[in-house]
Amino acid sequence: MRRVVITGMGTVNPLAHNVADYWDALISGKSGAGPITQFDAEKFKTRFACEVKDFDPLAHFSRSDARKYDRFTQFALVTATQAVEQSKLLESDFNKERVGVIWASGNGGISTLEHEMMEFAQGDGTPRFNPFLVPKMIINIAPGLISIKYGFQGVNFATVSACTASNNAIMDAFNYIRWNKADVMVTGGSEAAVTVSSVGGFSSMKALSTNNENPTGASRPFDKNRDGFVLGEGAGALILEEYEHAMARNAPILGEIIGAAMTSDAYHLTATHPEGDGAYRAMKLAMEDAGVTIQDIDYVNAHATSTSVGDASELNAMAKILAGSDKVLDVSATKSMTGHLLGAAGAIETIACVKALQEGIIPPTINLEDADEHIPANINIIANKAQTKDIKICLNNTSGFGGHNAMLVFKKWEG
Repeated sequence: MRRVVITGMGTVNPLAHNVADYWDALISGKSGAGPITQFDAEKFKTRFACEVKDFDPLAHFSRSDARKYDRFTQFALVTATQAVEQSKLLESDFNKERVGVIWASGNGGISTLEHEMMEFAQGDGTPRFNPFLVPKMIINIAPGLISIKYGFQGVNFATVSACTASNNAIMDAFNYIRWNKADVMVTGGSEAAVTVSSVGGFSSMKALSTNNENPTGASRPFDKNRDGFVLGEGAGALILEEYEHAMARNAPILGEIIGAAMTSDAYHLTATHPEGDGAYRAMKLAMEDAGVTIQDIDYVNAHATSTSVGDASELNAMAKILAGSDKVLDVSATKSMTGHLLGAAGAIETIACVKALQEGIIPPTINLEDADEHIPANINIIANKAQTKDIKICLNNTSGFGGHNAMLVFKKWEG
C-alpha cells in the first residue's frame, strides 16, 4: 500500500488567517467567539458566533472575481493557495493529470442562496436572479475553482456529509493516492454559514448556546454547564502526497496520514447514538486501517461540540475503545476555541493534530470549569491549559447529522 504524507497546510478561521497564528492562538487558549456582525441578530435567541475576523476578499481577488465567489469559496481558494505554496508543488515538475482536488462543505453557498431568495421575496414577483447564483451556491464549485486556478486535471469532486464532510474529503483523498489514482491531492473543507437561516435553523433546534452575556465562555465541551454549540466559519486545506513522489521533489513533509474510516449510526436524524456505537466502530476501523491499537494513540482531538447528547455519546465511544486497557487517553476539544465549523471542522482540527505531532503540545479544552461527572477515569481531558507531550500518533474524530462518523489517524514525521 502506498504511503501518504502531508506536504502543505492552510487555514482561515475564527482565530487566525494562517496556520502559524492559528496554532499560537490554540495553545494560548484563545476564543474566537463574539457578537455576530454579518447580520442584525438582535431578535435571535443566539446573537454570537465564531466569525472570521477582518477578512477582505479584495486582498485576495479582483473586484469582479470577489462578486462571483460566495464567502465559502473565497475561504477555500485562500486556504488552498496557502497549502499549495507551502508544499512547493509548483516549483517542481509534476503531472497535472495526477493531481486532484476533493473539497468539503456542509452548506456551500447558503448566504448567496439566502440573499437571492430574500431579494426575490421582497420584490414584485418578477424573477430577477443573479446569473452567478448557481455557480456561487453549489458546493462542488470550490474544488472546481481550485483545479481551474492551478490546472490540476485529476479527480475532482465535493463531499457533503454534514460535520464529517472534511474528514470524509481527507479520507477520500488519502485513498485515491493509496489506490494509485493520484500522486497529489488538495483536500479540506470550507464553511460560511453564519447567516440568518443557519443561525435561525440551529437555534430552533435548541442546538446553539444562548450564553449571549459571555460568548467567549460559551463553547464548553465536557463541562456540566454546556448548553449547545457555537457556530463557526472558515476553512482548512491540506496537500496529501504519495511518499516517494514527495521525497523525489524534496517536499516539506509535515506528517503522515496512516488510517481512516467512516461508519453510520443508522439511528437518528440529528442525534448521535447514545452509546456512541457508530463513533466507536469508526475509531476501531480507522485504527485497524492504520495498523495501531488504542495503546498507540497519544492524543485524540474530539468532535466534542459542547452539546450534552453529543459529548456524552463520544465519551461512551472512547470508553468502549478503552475497555480492557490500562491506557489513560489524552483528549481535547479545540471547538472550545474555534466554535463548530460544521463541514470544515475536520479540516482545521486535522491541522491542529498535525501541529500537535510536530510541536509536542496538546492544545487545551478551554472553559472547562466544572467537568461532567460522567467522564471516565481513563479519559484525561486537557483542561484550560496546553500540555507538553511527545505525541507519535493521534486520532481526529468527527460526527454529523444523518449519523455520519469519520475518523482519521495521523503519525508524527520523523524522517
